Amino acid sequence: MNRAYQILVVLGLLSYSVQAQDPHFSQFFASPMTLNPAYTGKFNGVLRAAGNYRDQWPTISKAFVTATLSLDAPILKGKLNNNDTWGLGGMAMTDRTANGILNSNFLMISTAYHKALDEDGFHQLGIGFQGAYASKRLDGSQLNFESELALDGTWSNPSGESIDGTKINVGYFDFNAGFIYSGSTTGDNNFYGGVSVYHINRPKENFTNGYYTLQPRVTIHGGGYLPTGEATTLHLSAQHSRQAGAFETVVGGALALNVNNDFENPTSLYVGSWYRFGDALIPYLGLEWNDLRLGLTYDVNTSSLKTASQKRGGIEISLIYVRKASDGRKDIPCPKF
Repeated sequence: MNRAYQILVVLGLLSYSVQAQDPHFSQFFASPMTLNPAYTGKFNGVLRAAGNYRDQWPTISKAFVTATLSLDAPILKGKLNNNDTWGLGGMAMTDRTANGILNSNFLMISTAYHKALDEDGFHQLGIGFQGAYASKRLDGSQLNFESELALDGTWSNPSGESIDGTKINVGYFDFNAGFIYSGSTTGDNNFYGGVSVYHINRPKENFTNGYYTLQPRVTIHGGGYLPTGEATTLHLSAQHSRQAGAFETVVGGALALNVNNDFENPTSLYVGSWYRFGDALIPYLGLEWNDLRLGLTYDVNTSSLKTASQKRGGIEISLIYVRKASDGRKDIPCPKF
C-alpha cells in the first residue's frame, strides 16, 4: 500500500477510535469482564484466569492491537446461602492504536453477586459492578497531517497543529455495571441473557484544547448450550452494543465434539463461526482440555474497508484457565460462551 495513503487511513482510524468505540473482541464470549461485570465469579471452579490478544487490520500499520489479562474467583464459599455466589476479580487491558500513536491502558476491579432463584440453583440472577482507571498517551511526534504533505510527496510542510511533536497524557476513573440471568431446564443445558453499561459516569478526555465526553456503551448479550448427541454440544451466543452512534451486532455458534470419549474429563474440539453484521465473517476453532480452553478466530473482512485491509480483518487468540473445585459437588450449569 502507498505510504501516504496508509498514513491517512491510520489517521482516520485514530479519529474513529478516539471518538467512537471501545476496544472490543470478536471472541466476546471469551472476555467476560469486557462484556459484563456481572460475569465476575460466574463459572464452575475456584479460580479463573483469562487472556485475550487481538491484532486488527495488521496490513494498515498495526491499526489496533489489544490484549487483556483477568483473574476472578468466588469468595466466602460456605458463608452464603446455598447455591449463591459472590465473585471478586480484576483485569488489566492495553490497547495500541495506529502503531502506537495512541496507547491506552486500563486497570479494573469487579465484583458481582449471583442469587439462586430455586433450590437447585438452576436459575440465577446476578448483578455486577466495576471500577476502572484509564491512562492514555497520544504521541504527536508520530503523527502526519494532510497539511504536511508537500507536492513532491514528502511530509515537509508545517502542520500548524498544536499536538504535532508533543506527547499528551490523559487519565480518568470510570464506572461500569451489568446484570445477567442464567437458567437450565435439565442440569445439562444452559441459557443466559444480560445487559451491561460501561462509562456510566461519562468520563472526559482532553487531547487538545477541548474536552470529549466518553459516551456510555450499552450491550445486550445472550446465548446458551445444549447437548445434541452423546459426544456433541451446540454453543450459541450473540451480542449487540451501541456507543456514541456506533453499533455492532455479532451472532454465531460452535459445535463442541468430545474427541476422547471421556465424559468425566473430556477433551473437546470446537468448530464454528460468528458474523459481525456489515463487517466480517469470523471462523472459530477451539480446544478444551483439562482446565484450559484455547480459542482462535480470524476476521475475514467483508465491509468497504476490505480493499485497504486486503480482506485481513484480524487475528484473535483467547486462553482461559479454570481451576476446578475438588469437593465433588455437582456443577451448576453456568454460561460458558
